[in-house]
Amino acid sequence: MEYVYAALILNESGEEINEDNLTDVLDAAGVDVEESRVKALVAALEDVDIDEAVEEAAAVPAGGAAAGGAAAAEGGDEEGDEEEASDVPDTTDEDEDEDEDEEASGEGLGELFG
Repeated sequence: MEYVYAALILNESGEEINEDNLTDVLDAAGVDVEESRVKALVAALEDVDIDEAVEEAAAVPAGGAAAGGAAAAEGGDEEGDEEEASDVPDTTDEDEDEDEDEEASGEGLGELFG
């Protein structure tokens, strides 16, 4: 994660994100730098507009929460009737959703960092 933070620092300060600059920032932070990880990150960020990517990432949780809230409000009555009919709550769907979220959260990062 420190490699990504270093790239964000370079971007914020207006510096070019290249191997030398990224290595300098990581060295200054006391990180044991792995050249292969630096090269992979620089290559992955080559055609990426970091400011745009950060804005999109910041917008996703807000939009996703609003859409999820609207869907829950529309279907809330039906779910409530089902729960009243059964004394035992059904938690299997929640457990599966949590597992899927945990798996999806790191998807793609392994390719960058090995």
